[in-house]
Amino acid sequence: MSSGLSRGKNLDVGEIGINMRSLPSFDQGRIDPRKWFTNELAPFEMEIGSGKGTFLLQESQIRTKPNYLGFEWASEFYKYAADRLRRNHIHNVKMMHGDATEFLQYWCECNVADVIHLYFSDPWPKTRHHKRRVVQDSTLETFHRVLKSGGIIHVVTDHNELWEWCEDHFKRNSHLFTKSLFCTSPSAEDGELVGTNFERKYRREGRPFHATTLHRVD
Repeated sequence: MSSGLSRGKNLDVGEIGINMRSLPSFDQGRIDPRKWFTNELAPFEMEIGSGKGTFLLQESQIRTKPNYLGFEWASEFYKYAADRLRRNHIHNVKMMHGDATEFLQYWCECNVADVIHLYFSDPWPKTRHHKRRVVQDSTLETFHRVLKSGGIIHVVTDHNELWEWCEDHFKRNSHLFTKSLFCTSPSAEDGELVGTNFERKYRREGRPFHATTLHRVD
């Protein structure tokens, strides 16, 4: 664990943390992640790439009705975010350690999510790494499958080339999603779109942001 995150303390993921590799094999059937929460009938939202968990911590305290599942593939950030949520006594959030697109494609049940949040994902700028970007034709098909009727995806990035990539994918998948203007998150502070750590860092650097909301075509 990096001392910059843990500051020498042991991080406890408690009941908030879920290791994707501890799940039953996906050939045993799909999983409905809403059943991991006390109120499995509540609205259900997912964040891909939760980092330190700032958005989930802020949003879950303002919008207390939904349940939230955050995904983080980097172990140190996953542990930090889960421990942070646990220490703040957040009961409507779970954190998963693993690849979100893998979980959604192979494990996740259909038509479970109301919202998917995708904020400042890794741009993977080298051409040979473009296949690692979250937004792909195949992942948009997966998102369409796991979202409920009327479900939405919120997308924000600071990376111009990644935005062009996203726009190209959104256009050729207009049979799956239509676009609308992005509305600021309720937990964002003045002048912010979402209020993640990355957004605050990039705003200080003067970077421009791109944002949109995708609506599932039923």
